[in-house]
Amino acid sequence: MTPSPLIDGFYDERTGSIQYVVADPASGHCAIIDPVLDYDEKSGSTATHSADALLAHVAARGWTLQWVLDTHPHADHFSAAGYLKRKTGAPTGIGAKIVDVQRLWKDLYNLPREFRTDGSQWDRLFEDRQVFQIGTLPVETMFTPGHTLASVAYRIGDAAFIHDTLFMPDSGTARADFPGGSAKVLWNSIQRILSLPAETRLFTGHDYRPKGRPPAWESTVAEQRATNIHISQFKDEPSYVDMREARDRTLPMPKLILHALQVNIAGGELPAPEANGRRYLKIPLDSLGDCAWG
Repeated sequence: MTPSPLIDGFYDERTGSIQYVVADPASGHCAIIDPVLDYDEKSGSTATHSADALLAHVAARGWTLQWVLDTHPHADHFSAAGYLKRKTGAPTGIGAKIVDVQRLWKDLYNLPREFRTDGSQWDRLFEDRQVFQIGTLPVETMFTPGHTLASVAYRIGDAAFIHDTLFMPDSGTARADFPGGSAKVLWNSIQRILSLPAETRLFTGHDYRPKGRPPAWESTVAEQRATNIHISQFKDEPSYVDMREARDRTLPMPKLILHALQVNIAGGELPAPEANGRRYLKIPLDSLGDCAWG
């Protein structure tokens, strides 16, 4: 019988992100997936309210935090992985292809030579099909690039955490136009996810609430196959790629992409304080295409 983890999703209203606490009921061990470090771009202020709420949830249930996991380097929020590691001592993990993203964005940001592009900001870099444990639950890492070079899904029992590859069926699929993204590669990753058993529970990384409906983040492979507005309409690779590339050309870049990537390729660590004790973000100009003034 396939084990079924206990799963709680926490919706972040500011970014539309979903953070997860995933627990093994047999051992009481758990993992946090895709935690958010609060950031207000208008004031430049950071806070840990969202991450602390996850820790309070874990503590209230008497669970032991075993892992802090990211599915990919996020473009629309800061990862709280670094904060949670300092707070709890729990090891951090991400897919091994993060090193490719680090090399790409190190050049875009012109980061100093000493910035490491070997993924050593995390405790574990997971390879494709690598298996590790949350308590007694086996976790399989699945490489699912396309949205980013380093995207992974985590398959845990009868559930899979699929980040931004597939949204809820009424929202379709992820964009693929970030540096290192590919609509063709994304199509193949989607097919890999949809090859899982039909009853597999799928947990997405974002929800933008089409038509103002309440936030939602859980579906199944069967539901995605049948009703996802992109997959059910564009049923072969050429038509899907044409749709995805045309749609992506109409989308503005996420407002926090240049703020967030420099933090997220460093394991969720903010830039080091400068001589005056303040931290500063670095924004490369004219690096992500033409400006839309409309």
